[in-house]
Amino acid sequence: MDDLSRLSDLFPQTPVKQKRLPMWLGATAASILLAVALSLFQEAFNFSFFYPVNQSAVVAKQLNFQTDVGESKDILLSDKSKITLNTNSFVQVRYTQHSRVINLLRGEIHIDVAHDKMRPLSVIAGDKVIQAVGTAFNVEVGQKQIELIVTDGKVLVAEQKAESLPNLSLGTNKQGQYLSNSSTSVSKGEKLDLSFKGKIAKAVEKVDPMDVAARLSWRKGSLIFRGESLAEAMAEISRYTNIDFELSEDDRLKQVQVAGMFKTGDIKGLLEVLNNNFNIDYERVSPDKIRLKYAAPHVSI
Repeated sequence: MDDLSRLSDLFPQTPVKQKRLPMWLGATAASILLAVALSLFQEAFNFSFFYPVNQSAVVAKQLNFQTDVGESKDILLSDKSKITLNTNSFVQVRYTQHSRVINLLRGEIHIDVAHDKMRPLSVIAGDKVIQAVGTAFNVEVGQKQIELIVTDGKVLVAEQKAESLPNLSLGTNKQGQYLSNSSTSVSKGEKLDLSFKGKIAKAVEKVDPMDVAARLSWRKGSLIFRGESLAEAMAEISRYTNIDFELSEDDRLKQVQVAGMFKTGDIKGLLEVLNNNFNIDYERVSPDKIRLKYAAPHVSI
């Protein structure tokens, strides 16, 4: 018998027992390894197991556009739609694969909508939604109401519940993208005055083409008046300047009707026209306020 055999007889081998990990510990370790593997795989291939790959569910980056007092601006959007911002206006634009949403927060815009029947364009103003597929219209958020004038095609207008507006604004409300046929329809040459909140109470009105041209003359840097009262004309002119106008307590001023074309922001030219054509003088009360009054009659000697 060799030496190894004798030693084996003297010191018999004890079987080694294999220790098993608890089942919960093994499962935890496996989960950690799986999570690490998934993380590395996702990072390497830019793939997500937990979020939809469909890009239509991803909201495009929000674009903000604004103008200062007296400024106008043309914006060409990615779909070839064109927005013209009037003085002191602010809009937010969000486009996704299935929606085009413009939130008019302040001021006035005219928009030529690029035709895309699969992706309607919605303008949000107050709690109202104005929707078009391919048309042109003007929206002004005034102090007391919202004014809509359609210059080409047809749009639908509807009141939206407060809880649905965030989804529409984010472009995530797929089921509610299209307004129903029961919505108010406004066509070319028509206008609709809307309240900021509540149901659409007023009726659609026909507008004379000359009045439409005058109303939208701001797009060419002009203001055209066709018999508006002096108070109405000065309120419109004030939108394009930081100067406030006030009328003196004179009943004759209330009777003055203004007709003509004025360049936006040309205060000096405006005051000259009022003086020459209407015998209206002015007093500069402060650097940013002008009071209009009737000129004193000339006394002949």
